[in-house]
Amino acid sequence: MASLKKKKSGGGGGANWMDTYGDMVTLLLCFFVLLYSISTIDAEKWLIVVKSFNRDYVEQPTGPSSGEASSGGGGLPATTQEEQDIEELFQFLQDFAASQEEGSITVAKGDGYVFISFSDAVFFGGNSAALLPGGKAVLDSIAPALEKAAPVIDELRVLGHTARAGTGPNTSIGDRTLSSQRAAVVCAHLQDHISLDPRRMVSEGYGEWRAIASNSTEEGKAKNRRVEIIVTGKDLEDQLSDEFEQYKTMLESTGSELVSEN
Repeated sequence: MASLKKKKSGGGGGANWMDTYGDMVTLLLCFFVLLYSISTIDAEKWLIVVKSFNRDYVEQPTGPSSGEASSGGGGLPATTQEEQDIEELFQFLQDFAASQEEGSITVAKGDGYVFISFSDAVFFGGNSAALLPGGKAVLDSIAPALEKAAPVIDELRVLGHTARAGTGPNTSIGDRTLSSQRAAVVCAHLQDHISLDPRRMVSEGYGEWRAIASNSTEEGKAKNRRVEIIVTGKDLEDQLSDEFEQYKTMLESTGSELVSEN
């Protein structure tokens, strides 16, 4: 019939591209809202993340009107209890050394350790491993400070040293035995007076082979006859290659250095 109108072709296709466009804009909007939401840092959630990765993190107030936590360096761990206790031990030992005969006790501190050097006369008589009464008194005086720091001590190491008796090397057995016995005696006395796990207490004898002065003079020999204690509060392996390098670094911090006598 001529009166019938011809249908338009396309089936409403003109509206389909608008639907697609609207969906795309909506998705983009959601995407940017998501980016914005994750870029806004929640202080409490951030602290939870920091604490989960750093067991040494200490929360501290930043000011009288602030409730935020501070780690002393924009998220870095604050001074740990371990470091505080090691520092207190060092201060005590330093004060104690100052109260003793000059040069008889030397104390130094490095990254996570305290190094104490005692002249041989403090603990022992000539060619003897019997602890003198004065030596016992010295160990009994420092024991309370070591006891207080015991929970954060990783290792307490006692090193015994001798001097060269004559122009040639000492007998190997006598030299090693005497230095080892002296270290063991000091270590055992401390073991009986502090609660530190004995598995964390080590004694070692080096004989004459870690001299810090020449054995050609009596003064030099007196310096070489010594007992040292290293109190470690954390692992040093991350910074130093091996135990001997650790020892040399600690010794240098006291102003002494090894002397080679071959």
